[in-house]
Amino acid sequence: MTDITTGELPVAVIGAGPVGLAAAAHVIARDMEPLVLEAGATPAAAVSVWGHIGLFSPWKYNIDQAARALLGPTGWVEPNGDHLPTGAELVTEYLAPLAATPQLSNAIRTQTRVIAISRVGKDRTRTPGRGDTPFLVRTQNGRGEILDHVVRAVIDTSGTWETPNPLGQAGLSALGEDEAREAGLVSSPLPDVLGRDRAQFAGRHTLVVGAGHSAANTLLALGELREAEPTTRISWAIRGTDPAGVYGGGDQDGLPARGTLGTRLRNLVEAGRIEVHTSVTITRLGITDPSATSATSVGHDDTASGTASELIVTGTTPDGSVSLDVDRVVPATGFRPDLSFLREIRLDLDPIVEAPTGLGPLIDPEYHSCGTVAPHGARLLAHPEKDFYIAGMKSYGRAPTFLMATGYEQVRSIVAAIAGDQEAADKVELVLPETGVCSADIGSSCESTSAEVGVEAAESDSCCDSPAQPVTLGIPSGLEHGRSTTVATD
Repeated sequence: MTDITTGELPVAVIGAGPVGLAAAAHVIARDMEPLVLEAGATPAAAVSVWGHIGLFSPWKYNIDQAARALLGPTGWVEPNGDHLPTGAELVTEYLAPLAATPQLSNAIRTQTRVIAISRVGKDRTRTPGRGDTPFLVRTQNGRGEILDHVVRAVIDTSGTWETPNPLGQAGLSALGEDEAREAGLVSSPLPDVLGRDRAQFAGRHTLVVGAGHSAANTLLALGELREAEPTTRISWAIRGTDPAGVYGGGDQDGLPARGTLGTRLRNLVEAGRIEVHTSVTITRLGITDPSATSATSVGHDDTASGTASELIVTGTTPDGSVSLDVDRVVPATGFRPDLSFLREIRLDLDPIVEAPTGLGPLIDPEYHSCGTVAPHGARLLAHPEKDFYIAGMKSYGRAPTFLMATGYEQVRSIVAAIAGDQEAADKVELVLPETGVCSADIGSSCESTSAEVGVEAAESDSCCDSPAQPVTLGIPSGLEHGRSTTVATD
């Protein structure tokens, strides 16, 4: 079926998050037609889930240039560039208006999950004429209907929110973890502790697992909840030997909100309000009374009422085994990409972090504690499958951090390459916040949910409202494995 004229077909964008909508805006700017396929019920559905969380970077770094061009004629008022938005503000003040623009609104298909991608008439083993053959994107909608879409190119910006890392060892689920998740005893990675999820945590014992920004955000929220509900207990389990690495650079951090996050967490730990368990590898989760537990259960208050906790978490440490009786576990353990629907696509992925091969060594958390990476575009993100790209958070594979502005520049370059403007695709430039201090020994402790998820500025005299200092980055040069001359992201 190579007689199909690919130039008349749309460009499929998977995911209607910040980077996906930016990709669609750039497609429109190049006089091509986007087809945005979003699994959620609304655009930016994943961001809405963590809407209670603030970002580390201010508005000036969170708005894409092509998106701004679409929004301008609608009367949209751009937010204050130095303000740090929450996820909810990101949606209501930017992403929702962008999705509602006349050029984009008809291109977005919500409740449409991509379940497979291939080439029309060719599985991954067929080579002749492959690069000139359109893509076949198979989707399933909310009613369960299967539909096929024929497109000229595919940009996968589906993110990693729906595929969190397991709690267990060696990248595997702990024994009983799946059952605990099904029973509702393992929360989402960033629960709204002080809002819609409050009843699950108030007056109960929560174990937060993980040593990154996601964990820090939840621990701080639980600390605030404990002030109002003194019987609330907080435990924190990390695989490392010392939680200090999570605290970051404090007031020396170039992203003030991130520094404040670490300082506040340190204060809670030193005040004894959080029970810290170090060098813990979780091996088993056991439900204490399966017959009394359901997905809608909100737990029991073992400290106030004397009733048993719902979950026994077992782990190993260098000093022997440990067992914790808790009501909820928050899995702040990072994320991984979902590659299951890409089996018929020819991918070139780094064997360690599952990012594009050229990008992998630059973002491996074993060497880059805060996701330092040079600006990059279509060439570095390309796969053997012509006109197929993974961008946004998913392009970082299992690496834990990502800056939204990096994704915007990725898709600008990618769309230019798809349009045949290689010169523009190769001219990769970014203006990023100078992020300054990052701990060098925290391993994967810079885990974040998505684009630079941080902490909301809470006090009027906090340094959180101080604008970050920009640094202009051009085409990368002089990079060594394990060291980058560029700024750190999230």
